[in-house]
Amino acid sequence: MNEHVGDRAVVLGGSVAGLFAARVLADFYRGVTVVDRDQLVGATGPRRAVPQGRHIHGLLARGQQIIEELFPGFTKEMAAGGVPTRDFGTSLGWHFNGRMIRKVETDLVCISPGRWLLEERMRARVGELSNVDFLDRTDVVGLEASPDGSRITGVAVHRRDDGGPGGRRSLPADLVVDATGRGSRTPRWLTELGYPRVGEEEVRMDLTYTTCDFQAPLATDPIGDDIAIISVATPGNPRGATFARLPDRYSVSLNGILGDRPPTDPDGFLEYVRSLPVPQIFESVRRAEPLTTPVSFHFPSSIRRRYERLARLPEGLLVLGDAACVFNPIYAQGMTVAAIGAVVLRQYLADGGRGAQRYFRDLARAIDPPWDMSAGGDLGFPGVAGRRGLKVRLGNAYMPRLQTAATRDPVVSRAFMRVAGLVDRPETLMRPAMVSRVLFPTLRRSNGG
Repeated sequence: MNEHVGDRAVVLGGSVAGLFAARVLADFYRGVTVVDRDQLVGATGPRRAVPQGRHIHGLLARGQQIIEELFPGFTKEMAAGGVPTRDFGTSLGWHFNGRMIRKVETDLVCISPGRWLLEERMRARVGELSNVDFLDRTDVVGLEASPDGSRITGVAVHRRDDGGPGGRRSLPADLVVDATGRGSRTPRWLTELGYPRVGEEEVRMDLTYTTCDFQAPLATDPIGDDIAIISVATPGNPRGATFARLPDRYSVSLNGILGDRPPTDPDGFLEYVRSLPVPQIFESVRRAEPLTTPVSFHFPSSIRRRYERLARLPEGLLVLGDAACVFNPIYAQGMTVAAIGAVVLRQYLADGGRGAQRYFRDLARAIDPPWDMSAGGDLGFPGVAGRRGLKVRLGNAYMPRLQTAATRDPVVSRAFMRVAGLVDRPETLMRPAMVSRVLFPTLRRSNGG
């Protein structure tokens, strides 16, 4: 147990980012309260406040490492419950333009529980902490601040309780962490307190993804003991999909950009699957028994909020997860970046928990690599609106060549997997030895490399 830096911390939002935050805060505060508008205690299955929860979610390799560090034994617990758990480099069949990159051992772990089961098990582990409590079915009304606005002193909440007192009340806090996601009201609250407007970067790709679950076993199963086949959308083949094995079913999430919307009627859904450049997916599900009706989720744009660029910020208020940066979900980065943000939060508190600007600068440095990867990848599609600097243009010229090289070269494939898993930084793919393997494969083979 670390030395306490305060008496009470309040987390706004009880989804994955909020649970990561609560776990870290429990080591530094005598009490932690997690506030959420949904029912949390005793909840199971997809939640109303998480409409994307019915779709396939990925916890990348770095996310698995962090979740295991914060919740020891978590991976074994999931595996014991039937959750597919395999090597990140051999259990995922990544296809670019219909060609699969080489499968290679990476010693990185991939787990495939689905969003709601992962969240449920995290919530159970957080609930075991003696100094954490959940205040569910509760709306956050606003922040409470010192008279000069220099420090956040708590939040005003309104409890919706059919059988109890309910009503509005004050929830004092030494620290408030906003983990409420894309709809975060912190930018508005700050301007109401007299702070400058929070700048934003936006990449609009007009994404829709549609998901349908299928009964296991399948007559034709190209996944086997692996976890998923991923047909990655590219400028040449802009339709994408993830075909995943979950604990008790198979699931297909289709994605389309720039107004291309995968249908929700069963026949239209299958026709969209047929159009993918990876025919194994269609062959697997065309005669499979659906367990659900296809359901869609629309994602207009990725948004990065630049708190680190504000000249001044109040003490006692931090932001984590999608409330700070919303990633295109097809890259499966959101939950893992929330975990990385929790590590930043832990270091900030270990250093005394003072100076909100320092926290936001450190968080920005942690977000930079995944943001460059996802935003840069989206800007590779000509119709996606956004700023294309030299770095983006060079990256989008290089990446298709790297993906092609990864179909034949296990060294390139392993390096790609480690970067895609957010374990290594993207710069590792630009080192001279790697560039040589990507751009001059014939020369490398002639030299016996």
